[in-house]
Amino acid sequence: MTDQTDTTETHTESHDPAVPDAYAAFMRTGWAEREAEITRHPITEWARARRQRLTEQFPGERLVIPAGGFKVRANDTDYRFRPETAHTYLSGNQTSDAVLVIEDGEAVLYARPRSSRETDEFFRNRQYGALWAGKRPSLREISEALALPTRHIDDLPDALTSSAKTRVLRGVDSRVDSQVSGDSGRDAELARVLSELRLVKDEWEVAELQGACDITTLGFEDSVREWDRAIELGERWIEGTFFRRARAMGNDLGYDSIVGGGRHATTLHWIENSGPITPGDLVLLDMGAEASSLYTADVTRTLPVDGTFTGVQRDLYSLVLQAQQAGLDAVRPGAAFRAPHNAAMTVLAHGLEDLGLLPVSAEEALSPDSRVYARWTLHGTSHMLGLDVHDCAAADTGIYPGGALEEGMVLTVEPGLYFQDDDLLVPEELRGIGIRIEDDVVVTADGARNLSAALPRDPDEIEAWMGDLRG
Repeated sequence: MTDQTDTTETHTESHDPAVPDAYAAFMRTGWAEREAEITRHPITEWARARRQRLTEQFPGERLVIPAGGFKVRANDTDYRFRPETAHTYLSGNQTSDAVLVIEDGEAVLYARPRSSRETDEFFRNRQYGALWAGKRPSLREISEALALPTRHIDDLPDALTSSAKTRVLRGVDSRVDSQVSGDSGRDAELARVLSELRLVKDEWEVAELQGACDITTLGFEDSVREWDRAIELGERWIEGTFFRRARAMGNDLGYDSIVGGGRHATTLHWIENSGPITPGDLVLLDMGAEASSLYTADVTRTLPVDGTFTGVQRDLYSLVLQAQQAGLDAVRPGAAFRAPHNAAMTVLAHGLEDLGLLPVSAEEALSPDSRVYARWTLHGTSHMLGLDVHDCAAADTGIYPGGALEEGMVLTVEPGLYFQDDDLLVPEELRGIGIRIEDDVVVTADGARNLSAALPRDPDEIEAWMGDLRG
């Protein structure tokens, strides 16, 4: 197994200086070739078992799962690469442009290794050149780290020429899509099975999710320690503070952080984070760190900017907390996936009735033919969590969200109340208040374990926690 000379274009830009032949020839000489010391990735045995389960679903077929390539951010700059979830789930690989091919139960990773010094790529190519983008691993290094046979990505077309029945995870890499004629039904079935395989997490995955939650807890603590700067500089300060922790201890953010001060908390996916943090208001923080393994947390806390809740804020917060606890209590093996949502919405609907907001009784509002309470609750209470923040999205809807919870599933429980600042059907004192409380839980044999329990939820505990962190 040897690295081949790469045929990738030099990929220079119009503003790059010319490269005379003498300079190019000089750059190709005098370099030491060093192979790194390789540590076996802890995912290897878990990934092998996952591939085995996948091949059992498609005996005698060829399965093609790309990692994907770079995506343009602006002109000649790319986003930081993040591989396709199913590819990493089955291999552990996080390098760009790779393709996992499984055929007759055997897996081969077709990868783009670091470029040979016999070409100009290493000092001219902005995407793959070592002097531009960093040193990529060799095929040997990838193979030893992941316990997978590797071949050069340039060999992939030849590997796909046989008449074997082939399924491709589509929409990930256009170059791969163009090499295999599609069968939308077969390919959609592969995507579905790949999602459903991830519904129940193995022991290693749960540990990675716990690690992501632990990093997230530290990020929330960092944010409160810098509360005075947040009040001075606004939502972006909290966004940046949390991002620093996520990057320092993990791979990245699991999703764009939501930092909603005041009325911005009523916008469910407020990611602009351009507003103030104003004393007297609440601030909704929906933030999650992505671990180096790419498993992500997804946690929300709603905090009083002053460090203490007002009477109205505490009453509304306590109602949402009661609803969340009802949702958490509903998580257990055999329960319907929607059971936490139904439990939480029952509490919120009755609370809205007590506030005099519902045009009908709470029981009438909870009817599937009504749901008028949802004007102020807006969203579902739970989604699956894993390598994707909204994990397993291609699963059969009869299984998720229409099925039952099983031991090892990981999901969020996150009810909320949102009173828009222009909602004339609520008292003026409630307008512009948004509250959400979200935790990540793993289904256990006898119920659930809260992976993000280190962050306080009780209003008294939140006030004490904020006070301690702010000194």
